[in-house]
Amino acid sequence: MAGQIAGESAGLTAAFRPALRGGVRLTYDQARNQHALLYPEGVLLLNETAGAVLSRCDGTRTAAEIAVELSQEYARVAHADVLALLAGLVTKRLIAAGPAPAARAAPIPRPSVAPAAEGTRRAPVPLGLLAELTYRCPLRCPYCSNPVNLAAYRDELSTEQWYRVLDQARELGVLQVHLSGGEPLTRRDLAAIVAHAHRLGMYTGLVTSGVPLTEDRLAALAEAGLDHVQLSLQGDSADQADLIAGVRAHERKLAAAAMVTRHGLPLTVNVVLHRGNIGQVAALAELADHIGADRLELANTQYYGWARRNWSALLPTRAQVEAAEHDVKAARTRLGSRMEIVYVLADYYEDRPKPCMYGWGVRQLIIAPNGDALPCPAAGQLPGLGVLNVRDESLHAIWYSSRAFNRFRGTSWMAEPCRSCPRKDADFGGCRCQAYLLTGDAAATDPVCALSPQHDIVAGLLATAPDREDWTPRLMPARTRPGAGGG
Repeated sequence: MAGQIAGESAGLTAAFRPALRGGVRLTYDQARNQHALLYPEGVLLLNETAGAVLSRCDGTRTAAEIAVELSQEYARVAHADVLALLAGLVTKRLIAAGPAPAARAAPIPRPSVAPAAEGTRRAPVPLGLLAELTYRCPLRCPYCSNPVNLAAYRDELSTEQWYRVLDQARELGVLQVHLSGGEPLTRRDLAAIVAHAHRLGMYTGLVTSGVPLTEDRLAALAEAGLDHVQLSLQGDSADQADLIAGVRAHERKLAAAAMVTRHGLPLTVNVVLHRGNIGQVAALAELADHIGADRLELANTQYYGWARRNWSALLPTRAQVEAAEHDVKAARTRLGSRMEIVYVLADYYEDRPKPCMYGWGVRQLIIAPNGDALPCPAAGQLPGLGVLNVRDESLHAIWYSSRAFNRFRGTSWMAEPCRSCPRKDADFGGCRCQAYLLTGDAAATDPVCALSPQHDIVAGLLATAPDREDWTPRLMPARTRPGAGGG
Protein backbone atom coordinates (compact mmCIF):
# COMPACT_ATOMS: atom_id res chain seq x y z
CA MET A 1 0.00 0.00 0.00
CA ALA A 2 2.77 2.41 0.88
CA GLY A 3 4.15 2.26 -2.63
CA GLN A 4 0.79 2.74 -4.34
CA ILE A 5 0.85 6.53 -4.06
CA ALA A 6 4.23 8.16 -3.80
CA GLY A 7 4.65 11.26 -1.68
CA GLU A 8 6.65 12.92 1.00
CA SER A 9 5.52 12.76 4.60
CA ALA A 10 4.29 16.36 4.14
CA GLY A 11 4.89 16.91 7.84
CA LEU A 12 2.06 14.59 8.81
CA THR A 13 1.90 13.01 12.22
CA ALA A 14 -0.19 10.22 13.61
CA ALA A 15 -2.38 12.84 15.36
CA PHE A 16 -3.79 14.61 12.31
CA ARG A 17 -7.36 13.86 11.23
CA PRO A 18 -7.65 13.25 7.48
CA ALA A 19 -10.79 14.04 5.51
CA LEU A 20 -11.60 14.08 1.82
CA ARG A 21 -11.45 17.54 0.34
CA GLY A 22 -14.58 19.10 -1.07
CA GLY A 23 -15.20 17.77 -4.57
CA VAL A 24 -13.42 14.46 -3.83
CA ARG A 25 -15.53 11.33 -3.51
CA LEU A 26 -14.88 7.70 -2.70
CA THR A 27 -16.89 5.02 -4.45
CA TYR A 28 -16.82 1.29 -4.94
CA ASP A 29 -16.67 0.50 -8.65
CA GLN A 30 -18.56 -2.66 -9.49
CA ALA A 31 -17.01 -2.79 -12.97
CA ARG A 32 -13.53 -3.29 -11.53
CA ASN A 33 -14.46 -4.68 -8.11
CA GLN A 34 -12.34 -2.08 -6.33
CA HIS A 35 -12.55 1.29 -4.66
CA ALA A 36 -11.95 4.46 -6.68
CA LEU A 37 -11.32 8.03 -5.64
CA LEU A 38 -13.08 10.51 -7.92
CA TYR A 39 -11.95 14.13 -8.15
CA PRO A 40 -11.79 17.01 -10.66
CA GLU A 41 -10.21 15.80 -13.89
CA GLY A 42 -9.10 12.49 -12.42
CA VAL A 43 -9.80 9.00 -11.11
CA LEU A 44 -7.52 7.11 -8.74
CA LEU A 45 -8.07 3.36 -8.55
CA LEU A 46 -7.30 1.95 -5.09
CA ASN A 47 -6.30 -1.45 -3.84
CA GLU A 48 -8.22 -3.04 -0.98
CA THR A 49 -6.20 -1.64 1.92
CA ALA A 50 -6.00 1.86 0.41
CA GLY A 51 -9.77 1.80 -0.02
CA ALA A 52 -10.15 0.77 3.62
CA VAL A 53 -7.99 3.71 4.72
CA LEU A 54 -9.87 6.23 2.59
CA SER A 55 -13.26 4.96 3.80
CA ARG A 56 -12.19 6.03 7.30
CA CYS A 57 -11.01 9.52 6.32
CA ASP A 58 -14.04 11.38 7.67
CA GLY A 59 -12.28 14.05 9.73
CA THR A 60 -13.11 12.39 13.04
CA ARG A 61 -10.41 9.71 13.30
CA THR A 62 -6.70 10.40 13.65
CA ALA A 63 -4.21 8.73 11.37
CA ALA A 64 -3.11 6.63 14.36
CA GLU A 65 -6.65 5.47 15.02
CA ILE A 66 -7.08 4.55 11.36
CA ALA A 67 -3.81 2.60 11.46
CA VAL A 68 -4.97 0.66 14.53
CA GLU A 69 -8.28 -0.22 12.88
CA LEU A 70 -6.48 -1.31 9.71
CA SER A 71 -4.00 -3.46 11.64
CA GLN A 72 -6.94 -5.38 13.11
CA GLU A 73 -8.17 -6.20 9.59
CA TYR A 74 -4.90 -6.53 7.69
CA ALA A 75 -1.95 -8.18 9.38
CA ARG A 76 0.77 -6.41 7.40
CA VAL A 77 -0.45 -2.82 7.62
CA ALA A 78 1.85 -0.57 9.67
CA HIS A 79 1.45 3.02 10.89
CA ALA A 80 4.15 4.09 8.42
CA ASP A 81 2.16 2.62 5.54
CA VAL A 82 -0.94 4.61 6.47
CA LEU A 83 1.03 7.85 6.85
CA ALA A 84 2.79 7.32 3.51
CA LEU A 85 -0.54 6.80 1.75
CA LEU A 86 -2.10 9.85 3.38
CA ALA A 87 0.96 12.00 2.68
CA GLY A 88 0.73 11.17 -1.01
CA LEU A 89 -2.93 12.15 -1.05
CA VAL A 90 -2.17 15.43 0.72
CA THR A 91 0.43 16.18 -1.95
CA LYS A 92 -2.20 15.45 -4.61
CA ARG A 93 -4.64 17.78 -2.78
CA LEU A 94 -7.18 14.97 -2.38
CA ILE A 95 -7.37 14.99 1.41
CA ALA A 96 -7.03 17.80 3.95
CA ALA A 97 -4.47 17.68 6.71
CA GLY A 98 -5.28 19.42 9.99
CA PRO A 99 -6.95 19.02 13.34
CA ALA A 100 -10.37 20.19 12.12
CA PRO A 101 -12.53 18.08 9.80
CA ALA A 102 -12.69 19.35 6.20
CA ALA A 103 -15.99 19.75 4.39
CA ARG A 104 -17.36 16.35 3.52
CA ALA A 105 -18.40 15.53 -0.01
CA ALA A 106 -21.93 14.31 -0.60
CA PRO A 107 -22.13 10.52 -0.74
CA ILE A 108 -22.27 8.92 -4.16
CA PRO A 109 -25.55 7.13 -4.83
CA ARG A 110 -25.35 3.47 -5.71
CA PRO A 111 -25.60 2.90 -9.46
CA SER A 112 -29.12 2.09 -10.63
CA VAL A 113 -27.86 0.24 -13.70
CA ALA A 114 -26.89 -3.39 -13.28
CA PRO A 115 -23.27 -4.22 -14.07
CA ALA A 116 -22.51 -6.00 -17.33
CA ALA A 117 -22.84 -9.75 -17.36
CA GLU A 118 -19.85 -11.69 -16.06
CA GLY A 119 -17.34 -12.39 -18.82
CA THR A 120 -18.48 -9.60 -21.18
CA ARG A 121 -16.09 -7.00 -19.76
CA ARG A 122 -12.38 -7.25 -20.47
CA ALA A 123 -9.37 -4.97 -20.54
CA PRO A 124 -9.12 -2.16 -21.27
CA VAL A 125 -11.94 -0.75 -19.15
CA PRO A 126 -12.58 2.96 -19.85
CA LEU A 127 -12.39 5.50 -17.05
CA GLY A 128 -13.80 8.62 -18.67
CA LEU A 129 -16.35 9.84 -21.17
CA LEU A 130 -16.16 13.19 -22.94
CA ALA A 131 -19.77 13.97 -23.83
CA GLU A 132 -19.74 16.68 -26.48
CA LEU A 133 -23.36 17.70 -26.17
CA THR A 134 -23.29 20.36 -28.89
CA TYR A 135 -20.88 22.36 -31.00
CA ARG A 136 -22.94 25.52 -30.63
CA CYS A 137 -20.93 28.18 -28.82
CA PRO A 138 -21.16 31.94 -28.18
CA LEU A 139 -17.38 32.35 -28.62
CA ARG A 140 -15.31 32.53 -31.82
CA CYS A 141 -11.90 31.48 -30.51
CA PRO A 142 -9.21 31.26 -33.21
CA TYR A 143 -7.78 28.06 -31.67
CA CYS A 144 -11.02 26.03 -31.69
CA SER A 145 -10.21 22.37 -32.38
CA ASN A 146 -13.77 21.24 -33.03
CA PRO A 147 -14.58 20.07 -36.59
CA VAL A 148 -14.76 22.78 -39.25
CA ASN A 149 -17.76 21.12 -40.94
CA LEU A 150 -20.27 21.86 -38.20
CA ALA A 151 -23.25 21.11 -40.45
CA ALA A 152 -22.50 17.40 -40.06
CA TYR A 153 -23.22 17.62 -36.32
CA ARG A 154 -26.47 19.59 -36.20
CA ASP A 155 -28.59 16.48 -35.64
CA GLU A 156 -27.78 16.32 -31.93
CA LEU A 157 -28.62 13.38 -29.71
CA SER A 158 -31.85 13.79 -27.78
CA THR A 159 -32.07 13.77 -24.01
CA GLU A 160 -33.23 10.14 -23.99
CA GLN A 161 -30.40 9.12 -26.32
CA TRP A 162 -27.86 10.73 -23.96
CA TYR A 163 -29.45 8.82 -21.08
CA ARG A 164 -28.88 5.60 -22.99
CA VAL A 165 -25.26 6.57 -23.72
CA LEU A 166 -24.65 7.23 -20.01
CA ASP A 167 -26.28 3.94 -19.00
CA GLN A 168 -24.07 2.01 -21.37
CA ALA A 169 -20.95 3.98 -20.42
CA ARG A 170 -21.46 3.17 -16.76
CA GLU A 171 -21.97 -0.51 -17.61
CA LEU A 172 -18.63 -0.39 -19.45
CA GLY A 173 -16.91 1.00 -16.35
CA VAL A 174 -16.85 4.77 -16.97
CA LEU A 175 -16.56 6.66 -13.70
CA GLN A 176 -16.19 10.26 -14.85
CA VAL A 177 -18.17 12.27 -17.40
CA HIS A 178 -17.03 15.61 -18.84
CA LEU A 179 -19.97 17.53 -20.32
CA SER A 180 -18.52 19.66 -23.06
CA GLY A 181 -19.06 21.14 -26.50
CA GLY A 182 -19.13 23.83 -27.91
CA GLU A 183 -21.03 25.30 -25.03
CA PRO A 184 -23.08 22.66 -23.16
CA LEU A 185 -25.14 25.36 -21.42
CA THR A 186 -26.93 25.93 -24.73
CA ARG A 187 -28.68 22.60 -24.07
CA ARG A 188 -31.88 23.16 -22.10
CA ASP A 189 -31.69 19.57 -20.83
CA LEU A 190 -28.21 19.92 -19.28
CA ALA A 191 -29.42 19.62 -15.66
CA ALA A 192 -31.43 16.50 -16.56
CA ILE A 193 -28.35 14.91 -18.15
CA VAL A 194 -26.27 15.77 -15.07
CA ALA A 195 -28.92 14.27 -12.79
CA HIS A 196 -28.99 11.04 -14.80
CA ALA A 197 -25.20 10.68 -14.63
CA HIS A 198 -25.29 11.39 -10.90
CA ARG A 199 -27.93 8.71 -10.34
CA LEU A 200 -25.57 6.26 -12.03
CA GLY A 201 -22.80 7.17 -9.59
CA MET A 202 -20.67 9.04 -12.12
CA TYR A 203 -18.53 12.06 -11.32
CA THR A 204 -19.74 14.95 -13.50
CA GLY A 205 -17.75 17.93 -14.74
CA LEU A 206 -19.04 20.87 -16.75
CA VAL A 207 -16.64 22.30 -19.35
CA THR A 208 -17.94 25.77 -20.15
CA SER A 209 -17.18 29.24 -21.43
CA GLY A 210 -19.28 30.51 -18.53
CA VAL A 211 -20.96 33.09 -20.74
CA PRO A 212 -24.54 31.71 -20.53
CA LEU A 213 -24.24 30.75 -16.84
CA THR A 214 -26.74 32.26 -14.39
CA GLU A 215 -27.32 31.74 -10.69
CA ASP A 216 -30.51 29.80 -11.41
CA ARG A 217 -28.82 27.52 -13.95
CA LEU A 218 -25.91 26.81 -11.62
CA ALA A 219 -28.23 26.17 -8.67
CA ALA A 220 -30.17 23.67 -10.79
CA LEU A 221 -26.97 21.96 -11.89
CA ALA A 222 -25.65 21.76 -8.34
CA GLU A 223 -28.99 20.34 -7.18
CA ALA A 224 -28.78 17.77 -9.99
CA GLY A 225 -25.42 16.59 -8.65
CA LEU A 226 -22.79 18.50 -10.65
CA ASP A 227 -19.36 17.86 -9.11
CA HIS A 228 -16.95 20.22 -10.84
CA VAL A 229 -16.74 23.15 -13.24
CA GLN A 230 -13.97 23.82 -15.77
CA LEU A 231 -14.10 27.43 -16.97
CA SER A 232 -12.18 28.73 -19.98
CA LEU A 233 -10.33 32.04 -19.92
CA GLN A 234 -8.71 33.61 -22.96
CA GLY A 235 -6.44 36.17 -21.33
CA ASP A 236 -5.58 38.07 -18.17
CA SER A 237 -7.50 41.25 -19.03
CA ALA A 238 -10.80 42.06 -20.70
CA ASP A 239 -9.29 43.83 -23.70
CA GLN A 240 -7.02 40.96 -24.68
CA ALA A 241 -9.38 38.14 -23.68
CA ASP A 242 -12.34 39.61 -25.57
CA LEU A 243 -10.19 40.08 -28.66
CA ILE A 244 -9.31 36.38 -28.59
CA ALA A 245 -12.86 35.22 -27.83
CA GLY A 246 -14.34 37.40 -30.55
CA VAL A 247 -17.05 38.64 -28.15
CA ARG A 248 -17.20 40.63 -24.92
CA ALA A 249 -17.04 37.72 -22.50
CA HIS A 250 -14.25 38.20 -19.96
CA GLU A 251 -16.24 39.99 -17.26
CA ARG A 252 -19.06 37.46 -17.60
CA LYS A 253 -16.52 34.68 -17.14
CA LEU A 254 -15.23 36.25 -13.93
CA ALA A 255 -18.83 36.52 -12.72
CA ALA A 256 -19.33 32.83 -13.56
CA ALA A 257 -16.24 31.91 -11.53
CA ALA A 258 -17.67 33.78 -8.54
CA MET A 259 -20.94 31.85 -8.86
CA VAL A 260 -19.08 28.53 -8.92
CA THR A 261 -17.09 29.27 -5.77
CA ARG A 262 -20.20 30.59 -3.98
CA HIS A 263 -21.88 27.25 -4.64
CA GLY A 264 -18.88 25.44 -3.19
CA LEU A 265 -18.02 23.59 -6.40
CA PRO A 266 -14.37 22.92 -7.30
CA LEU A 267 -13.20 25.26 -10.06
CA THR A 268 -10.65 24.55 -12.78
CA VAL A 269 -9.53 27.41 -15.01
CA ASN A 270 -8.44 26.33 -18.49
CA VAL A 271 -6.40 28.57 -20.77
CA VAL A 272 -5.40 27.58 -24.29
CA LEU A 273 -1.99 29.16 -24.91
CA HIS A 274 -0.84 30.60 -28.24
CA ARG A 275 1.21 33.48 -29.56
CA GLY A 276 -1.38 36.02 -28.42
CA ASN A 277 -1.46 35.11 -24.72
CA ILE A 278 1.46 32.81 -23.86
CA GLY A 279 3.32 35.79 -22.45
CA GLN A 280 0.61 36.16 -19.79
CA VAL A 281 1.29 32.91 -17.90
CA ALA A 282 2.37 34.64 -14.68
CA ALA A 283 -0.60 37.02 -14.74
CA LEU A 284 -3.02 34.22 -15.61
CA ALA A 285 -1.81 32.19 -12.63
CA GLU A 286 -2.39 35.17 -10.35
CA LEU A 287 -5.85 35.72 -11.82
CA ALA A 288 -6.81 32.07 -11.38
CA ASP A 289 -5.67 32.20 -7.76
CA HIS A 290 -7.56 35.45 -7.20
CA ILE A 291 -10.89 34.03 -8.45
CA GLY A 292 -10.54 30.93 -6.25
CA ALA A 293 -9.52 28.26 -8.74
CA ASP A 294 -8.45 24.91 -7.34
CA ARG A 295 -6.69 24.00 -10.58
CA LEU A 296 -5.18 25.88 -13.50
CA GLU A 297 -4.64 24.14 -16.82
CA LEU A 298 -2.31 25.92 -19.23
CA ALA A 299 -2.53 23.99 -22.49
CA ASN A 300 -0.63 24.94 -25.61
CA THR A 301 -2.81 24.90 -28.72
CA GLN A 302 -3.42 21.58 -30.47
CA TYR A 303 -3.66 22.20 -34.21
CA TYR A 304 -6.91 20.51 -35.24
CA GLY A 305 -10.09 21.89 -36.77
CA TRP A 306 -10.11 25.68 -37.06
CA ALA A 307 -6.81 25.84 -35.16
CA ARG A 308 -5.16 23.83 -37.95
CA ARG A 309 -6.23 26.41 -40.53
CA ASN A 310 -5.01 29.16 -38.22
CA TRP A 311 -1.70 27.67 -37.09
CA SER A 312 0.60 30.35 -38.49
CA ALA A 313 -1.19 33.01 -36.46
CA LEU A 314 -1.24 30.88 -33.31
CA LEU A 315 2.17 29.21 -33.15
CA PRO A 316 4.26 30.89 -30.44
CA THR A 317 7.92 31.66 -30.92
CA ARG A 318 10.57 29.51 -29.30
CA ALA A 319 11.48 32.39 -27.00
CA GLN A 320 7.85 32.67 -25.89
CA VAL A 321 7.67 28.94 -25.14
CA GLU A 322 10.87 29.00 -23.09
CA ALA A 323 9.69 32.05 -21.13
CA ALA A 324 6.32 30.39 -20.47
CA GLU A 325 7.96 27.24 -19.09
CA HIS A 326 10.04 29.42 -16.74
CA ASP A 327 6.90 31.28 -15.62
CA VAL A 328 5.03 28.02 -14.98
CA LYS A 329 7.81 26.81 -12.67
CA ALA A 330 7.78 30.12 -10.81
CA ALA A 331 3.99 30.03 -10.45
CA ARG A 332 4.09 26.50 -9.07
CA THR A 333 6.65 27.58 -6.50
CA ARG A 334 4.57 30.61 -5.54
CA LEU A 335 1.05 29.18 -5.67
CA GLY A 336 1.44 25.40 -5.60
CA SER A 337 0.27 25.06 -2.00
CA ARG A 338 -3.09 26.60 -2.94
CA MET A 339 -3.65 25.58 -6.54
CA GLU A 340 -2.62 22.74 -8.82
CA ILE A 341 -1.01 24.03 -12.03
CA VAL A 342 -0.99 21.73 -15.07
CA TYR A 343 1.07 22.68 -18.12
CA VAL A 344 0.60 20.95 -21.48
CA LEU A 345 3.73 21.31 -23.60
CA ALA A 346 3.98 23.02 -26.96
CA ASP A 347 4.86 19.78 -28.70
CA TYR A 348 6.07 21.30 -31.99
CA TYR A 349 9.06 22.49 -29.94
CA GLU A 350 9.64 19.14 -28.23
CA ASP A 351 11.82 16.27 -29.48
CA ARG A 352 9.48 13.55 -28.19
CA PRO A 353 5.69 13.37 -28.51
CA LYS A 354 3.21 13.54 -25.66
CA PRO A 355 1.34 10.33 -24.67
CA CYS A 356 -1.84 11.20 -26.56
CA MET A 357 -4.94 10.13 -24.56
CA TYR A 358 -2.62 7.80 -22.57
CA GLY A 359 -3.02 5.36 -25.42
CA TRP A 360 -5.62 4.90 -28.15
CA GLY A 361 -8.83 3.36 -26.84
CA VAL A 362 -7.45 2.71 -23.35
CA ARG A 363 -8.91 5.21 -20.86
CA GLN A 364 -11.30 7.56 -22.64
CA LEU A 365 -14.04 7.65 -25.23
CA ILE A 366 -15.68 10.64 -26.86
CA ILE A 367 -19.25 10.97 -28.08
CA ALA A 368 -19.77 13.77 -30.62
CA PRO A 369 -23.05 15.75 -30.66
CA ASN A 370 -24.43 13.58 -33.49
CA GLY A 371 -23.59 10.33 -31.66
CA ASP A 372 -20.34 9.39 -33.37
CA ALA A 373 -18.14 7.45 -30.94
CA LEU A 374 -14.46 8.40 -31.14
CA PRO A 375 -11.22 7.36 -29.42
CA CYS A 376 -10.11 11.02 -29.29
CA PRO A 377 -11.80 14.36 -30.04
CA ALA A 378 -10.07 14.80 -33.41
CA ALA A 379 -10.30 11.20 -34.66
CA GLY A 380 -13.31 11.90 -36.86
CA GLN A 381 -11.02 13.49 -39.45
CA LEU A 382 -9.08 10.25 -40.07
CA PRO A 383 -10.23 8.67 -43.36
CA GLY A 384 -11.37 5.06 -43.35
CA LEU A 385 -11.31 4.79 -39.56
CA GLY A 386 -14.70 3.11 -39.40
CA VAL A 387 -16.40 5.41 -36.89
CA LEU A 388 -19.67 3.98 -35.54
CA ASN A 389 -22.60 5.85 -34.08
CA VAL A 390 -24.35 5.18 -30.76
CA ARG A 391 -27.72 5.38 -32.53
CA ASP A 392 -26.77 2.19 -34.38
CA GLU A 393 -24.45 0.22 -32.06
CA SER A 394 -24.02 -0.31 -28.33
CA LEU A 395 -21.07 1.31 -26.59
CA HIS A 396 -19.88 -2.15 -25.57
CA ALA A 397 -19.65 -3.25 -29.21
CA ILE A 398 -18.06 0.04 -30.26
CA TRP A 399 -15.44 0.04 -27.49
CA TYR A 400 -14.35 -3.58 -27.83
CA SER A 401 -15.09 -4.57 -31.41
CA SER A 402 -15.10 -1.56 -33.74
CA ARG A 403 -12.27 -0.87 -36.15
CA ALA A 404 -12.12 2.72 -34.94
CA PHE A 405 -11.20 1.76 -31.38
CA ASN A 406 -8.93 -1.14 -32.31
CA ARG A 407 -7.00 0.41 -35.21
CA PHE A 408 -4.28 1.98 -33.02
CA ARG A 409 -4.90 0.21 -29.71
CA GLY A 410 -1.77 -1.29 -28.17
CA THR A 411 1.52 -1.35 -30.07
CA SER A 412 1.23 -4.13 -32.67
CA TRP A 413 0.16 -1.64 -35.38
CA MET A 414 3.43 0.29 -35.09
CA ALA A 415 6.12 0.39 -37.76
CA GLU A 416 9.72 1.41 -37.23
CA PRO A 417 11.13 3.39 -35.52
CA CYS A 418 8.26 3.12 -33.01
CA ARG A 419 8.17 -0.68 -33.01
CA SER A 420 11.70 -0.93 -31.58
CA CYS A 421 11.55 2.18 -29.43
CA PRO A 422 11.79 1.65 -25.65
CA ARG A 423 9.35 4.55 -25.20
CA LYS A 424 6.55 2.97 -27.22
CA ASP A 425 4.61 1.95 -24.10
CA ALA A 426 5.01 5.46 -22.68
CA ASP A 427 4.23 7.78 -25.60
CA PHE A 428 2.34 5.28 -27.85
CA GLY A 429 3.97 6.71 -30.96
CA GLY A 430 2.47 10.14 -30.33
CA CYS A 431 -0.75 11.58 -31.74
CA ARG A 432 -2.42 9.71 -34.62
CA CYS A 433 -4.38 12.78 -35.71
CA GLN A 434 -1.30 14.98 -35.73
CA ALA A 435 0.58 12.32 -37.69
CA TYR A 436 -2.20 12.26 -40.30
CA LEU A 437 -2.49 16.03 -40.61
CA LEU A 438 1.26 16.48 -41.07
CA THR A 439 2.13 13.39 -43.14
CA GLY A 440 -1.13 12.09 -44.62
CA ASP A 441 -0.59 8.75 -42.82
CA ALA A 442 -2.28 8.16 -39.45
CA ALA A 443 0.02 5.19 -38.77
CA ALA A 444 3.19 7.22 -39.16
CA THR A 445 5.41 8.12 -36.24
CA ASP A 446 4.29 11.50 -34.94
CA PRO A 447 6.63 13.92 -36.79
CA VAL A 448 7.15 15.84 -33.55
CA CYS A 449 9.46 12.98 -32.55
CA ALA A 450 13.10 13.63 -33.46
CA LEU A 451 13.39 9.94 -34.42
CA SER A 452 10.64 10.22 -37.03
CA PRO A 453 11.91 10.00 -40.64
CA GLN A 454 9.47 12.88 -41.31
CA HIS A 455 10.60 15.13 -38.49
CA ASP A 456 11.74 17.65 -41.09
CA ILE A 457 8.06 18.52 -41.64
CA VAL A 458 7.85 20.02 -38.17
CA ALA A 459 11.26 21.61 -38.54
CA GLY A 460 10.05 23.19 -41.76
CA LEU A 461 6.91 24.56 -40.11
CA LEU A 462 8.98 26.13 -37.37
CA ALA A 463 11.41 27.58 -39.90
CA THR A 464 8.60 29.21 -41.91
CA ALA A 465 6.52 30.36 -38.94
CA PRO A 466 6.55 34.11 -38.28
CA ASP A 467 9.32 34.88 -35.78
CA ARG A 468 7.44 37.63 -34.05
CA GLU A 469 5.22 38.00 -31.02
CA ASP A 470 2.54 40.24 -32.51
CA TRP A 471 -0.46 38.54 -34.03
CA THR A 472 -3.85 39.09 -35.65
CA PRO A 473 -6.49 36.53 -34.63
CA ARG A 474 -8.48 34.81 -37.37
CA LEU A 475 -11.75 34.18 -35.58
CA MET A 476 -13.93 31.11 -35.87
CA PRO A 477 -17.27 31.75 -37.62
CA ALA A 478 -20.25 32.17 -35.27
CA ARG A 479 -21.62 28.83 -34.00
CA THR A 480 -24.89 29.69 -32.33
CA ARG A 481 -27.40 28.07 -34.71
CA PRO A 482 -29.53 25.60 -32.72
CA GLY A 483 -29.24 21.91 -33.46
CA ALA A 484 -32.13 19.54 -33.99
CA GLY A 485 -31.61 17.57 -30.80
CA GLY A 486 -32.73 18.05 -27.22
CA GLY A 487 -30.84 21.33 -26.69
